[in-house]
Amino acid sequence: MDTWPAPTATQPVDATVRVPGSKSATNRALVLASLADGPSTVSGALLARDTSLMADALRALGIALERGSEGDGNATWRVTPGALVAAGTIDVGLAGTVMRFVPPVAALANGATAFDGDPRARERPLGPMISALRDLGVTCTDSNGFLPLRVEGTGHVPGGAVDIDASASSQFVSGLLLSAARFDAGLTLTHTERSLPSQPHIAMTLHMLAEHGVHVDFDAERMTWTLAPGPIAAIDRTIEPDLSNAGPFLAAAVATAGTITVPGWPHHTTQAGDHLRGLLAEMGAQVRLGDDGLTVTGPGSIRGIDVDLFDVGELTPIIAALCALAASPSRMRGIAHLRGHETDRLAAIVETINALGGRAYETGDGITVEPAALHGATVSSYDDHRMATAAAVIGLVVPDVHVIGMAATTKTLPDFPGMWHGMLAGD
Repeated sequence: MDTWPAPTATQPVDATVRVPGSKSATNRALVLASLADGPSTVSGALLARDTSLMADALRALGIALERGSEGDGNATWRVTPGALVAAGTIDVGLAGTVMRFVPPVAALANGATAFDGDPRARERPLGPMISALRDLGVTCTDSNGFLPLRVEGTGHVPGGAVDIDASASSQFVSGLLLSAARFDAGLTLTHTERSLPSQPHIAMTLHMLAEHGVHVDFDAERMTWTLAPGPIAAIDRTIEPDLSNAGPFLAAAVATAGTITVPGWPHHTTQAGDHLRGLLAEMGAQVRLGDDGLTVTGPGSIRGIDVDLFDVGELTPIIAALCALAASPSRMRGIAHLRGHETDRLAAIVETINALGGRAYETGDGITVEPAALHGATVSSYDDHRMATAAAVIGLVVPDVHVIGMAATTKTLPDFPGMWHGMLAGD
């Protein structure tokens, strides 16, 4: 679908929306299952482009992954670890988790593995991880800190102590920790800068490692993670719904003064998307977490917000879309690192809102948005799934919004347009 006409809501939305499994948890689970000491099953796994790329990458490295039952955008994977082999060339697409989680796995294989991806993937930072792998005894050939990358696997990684600047992405930390129990000397990883974004994602990594029997000591003062070499226990797991992917649907309730319920919302989770509860409440929504899931009812008038999104930057496009519809000014701070995501998200958000008649301005570390009368226009998704869904939210209340490149949503939601229309129909 090249240009997608965003549907306008003719009445407040009122629907129950089941979102597929968490992309972040799915790709971590597949890596851990592939390095474990026996076969395991990953149920409720997201079936989308990013997770399919991860499965293909691990399969190319010699892991047996069999996809079982499917439904509602999810799949069940049976993962059987095996001897790691050189994979030839791995396509990372535009998936940060694949380009940053899989190279340490490839270093444990025998032989060379090359990594490349979509054109924008060649612009996403990778240098700190490459430097860390070299310091840990791995031979790498890169393109000045970017893809294409070649990892020369020798069947083992010496491991040990290494410093890293992960201020551009917490995925550098998670990517090394996920494989480190298989390193000869384990890993002592120290983040050298004060700024470390998206820490809930590191918390997810640590929680999932613990479930596999891998203990990580964390020294918060020194920003150092330490884990000893040892087995990664095989476990069967079920993936939680992707709470960040629920964002557009919950935002639809806020934008239209409607009600959306997302079943299966966990009462305790490490997912960054859980912060939507507090953010939407601050913007005036009624938010209730019960046994039936999370229910959000929108206000008659959206309040602007002044918020630091440093830890939950992935939520910025959806919050920004609501800010563009708000009756008072908004400021989003602490998100300079979003310039290195699937696109330069700060520039893309400002350009999109202003193209629709809004008043958005880029700051050194964020965005400000002032109230304005919006109008229809054709905007780009920037091949970024979160930009595409943010435009869809605005389109609910602003007629004649068209989005170029809506197919970008397949990165994390296999059928976003179908789910969106189903929500509007009350399904």
